[in-house]
Amino acid sequence: MLRGKNPSRPGTKMRHLIAKLNPKSPISEQYRTIRTNIDFASVDNEIRSLLVTSSGPAEGKSMTIANLAVVYAQQGKKVLLVDADLRKPTVHYTFRIDNLRGLSNLLVGENSLDQVIQRTDVDNLDVMSCGPIPPNPSELLASKKMKSLLEELKGNYDMVIFDMPPVLAVTDAQIMANIVDGSILVVRSKYTEIEGAQKAIEALQPAKAKLLGAVLNDREKKQSNYYYYYGAK
Repeated sequence: MLRGKNPSRPGTKMRHLIAKLNPKSPISEQYRTIRTNIDFASVDNEIRSLLVTSSGPAEGKSMTIANLAVVYAQQGKKVLLVDADLRKPTVHYTFRIDNLRGLSNLLVGENSLDQVIQRTDVDNLDVMSCGPIPPNPSELLASKKMKSLLEELKGNYDMVIFDMPPVLAVTDAQIMANIVDGSILVVRSKYTEIEGAQKAIEALQPAKAKLLGAVLNDREKKQSNYYYYYGAK
């Protein structure tokens, strides 16, 4: 299991990108270790596109994926973070950008790629927000346009990361898991039900993309140096 601790409790309005604000902190180091573990999990097949989801809401997936995108960009890779949660988008809040145009506009042909990609103040990191919430999210994500868009994005970026809705709530993450290179499940310590996590894993495993592992979020700090020891399990 990949472990990381969210700098703010899921569900709060505070959205601090610890990897950006304090890159030398132990928490930022945990995000870099998650990045390294993803790289190790893809020795035979390079991971160029990745989705992050959770079993249910308030498990910290959006802050996890935002910080993960930052540490990939800090590595020197050209990164695009896409808010593919076409139901309850949050990426625009995290990066303090507008959500007037985004993925939904692109998929229905209203805007071009250049019009929906926004720069951030993190070097090498661009963001595509959700855009207006559509009436048919699952259909848009399952469209041929989405598949061709992903190939185009992979031609422009070293890493494309998708923020997805919870896997047990809707089918969106399962749909996207069939076209990206890998998937990550975020679980929240002492919050996520074991049965829910197991069902989420079962839902993702049939997908063509590899389920790379899980991130244990919001873990209690121990009075020991071993708190900062983590790795793949």
